[in-house]
Amino acid sequence: MRKFETNKIGNKFYQKVGALFFAIAMADGSIHNKEREKLKSLIRDKWLLLDDIEDEFGSDAAFQIEIVFDWYTENERKSRECFNSFEEFYREHTAIFSNKIKTLIHETANAIAYSFSGKNKSELVMLGNLQLLFNS
Repeated sequence: MRKFETNKIGNKFYQKVGALFFAIAMADGSIHNKEREKLKSLIRDKWLLLDDIEDEFGSDAAFQIEIVFDWYTENERKSRECFNSFEEFYREHTAIFSNKIKTLIHETANAIAYSFSGKNKSELVMLGNLQLLFNS
């Protein structure tokens, strides 16, 4: 695979992961500052170390997670819509989702859900749907 194709898919991967994390945070109907802060912290502590893919501006593509999350927040997207977007990408590109990636996604999703008053029912349902998707 050429580098351009890798970067293109890599950028799309991070954008869809951002959509997923937004879906988890928005599952209860609102985004809380603690959820956003937790996501930003995890991007810097874990996601930036994952690979060396860059976006079209030369920044680490992992920042696409944060950019998409913030854009969806500002544009009042629906949680289910964002989860479905991630699910569609996942089903089309299962080969790029290694066990390491799935584990990091789970850890991040759980940390976001737990960051504000623990996990609530709607977040647990969304996390369960993620688990089912990864096990299908």
